[in-house]
Amino acid sequence: MSVNDDVRGRPVPDPGTVSAVIELAARAPSVHNSQPWRWRFDGTHLDLFADAERLLSAADPLGRQLVISCGAMLHHVRAAFAERGWHTDIVRVPQAKRPDHLAVIGFRPWVDPPPEIRAHAHAIARRRTDRLALLEPSGWEDLVPRLRALAATRDVRLDVLAESARPRLAALSREYATLRGHDQFYDLELHAWAGNSDTRDGVPPTALASDAEFARVGVGRVFPPGPRSTRRGPRTDHARLVVLSALPDSVPQWLRIGEALSAVLLECTAAGLATCTLTNITELPPGRDFLARMIGGPGIPQAVIRIGSPPDETPAPPLTPRRPVTDILAFG
Repeated sequence: MSVNDDVRGRPVPDPGTVSAVIELAARAPSVHNSQPWRWRFDGTHLDLFADAERLLSAADPLGRQLVISCGAMLHHVRAAFAERGWHTDIVRVPQAKRPDHLAVIGFRPWVDPPPEIRAHAHAIARRRTDRLALLEPSGWEDLVPRLRALAATRDVRLDVLAESARPRLAALSREYATLRGHDQFYDLELHAWAGNSDTRDGVPPTALASDAEFARVGVGRVFPPGPRSTRRGPRTDHARLVVLSALPDSVPQWLRIGEALSAVLLECTAAGLATCTLTNITELPPGRDFLARMIGGPGIPQAVIRIGSPPDETPAPPLTPRRPVTDILAFG
């Protein structure tokens, strides 16, 4: 464990450790792989800021998904620091008049973090979004209580949708794609972030499903189609669908939704499962209302996650690009 001492003599991670953690944790998922976060380390504390220049104005005008994305990286950061022997103390949204200042992290040495946190840290580099058809998740009955507990510790509710909800969610995906297709601003924004090669952000063609592949899944955002292919053959999707929801509908709670999302994704990755986060259904009020009726409990639905077992005979999707750490981390 590399240590610097601040002016009060408390141990803190050195800049090299901070840089390595941020570089790894930037593998966190974000809407359209927009990576809408900025970090600053002053030698004592690490601050997280939302990058408003990466707001998706058409898909996410309130910045809800932006903050959820930042919350996912916040949890990745905490897991990565724990693996390196640091406990992180979080103050969320420390300045009411600066909602872009999402968190301040303080540090304490942590000699023996729990094995599950180490497992999450090890899963960061393996996790990726899988938009192709999946098998039923193995070990599902044992996994669900763990996922619910991980969400609950962050004041987030996790519900498993009945299989009967799948056709309606697929229909909503098609309806929303048609509706959004009439919005020129949304369409331009989507194509700016998806389907482009040789970029450090956005969703590259290799991470997108072809029309035929998406038809076998049905539930999800309709992106520009990837290269024509039929990976995983004629297999239809048997992933399970879960919903994350919470109250109130506020910036601090959106941040916790992102933290819960990260914990669920990394727990699934550690268990050998594949995942795909879906926010297209929750972008519009009718989709949130439909999900709220399906789960029948308190809370505003914020994200849907597909969870399944990847077929053994096919390789995992390639990793999507990330911005260099020097673009997202500043010192001083």
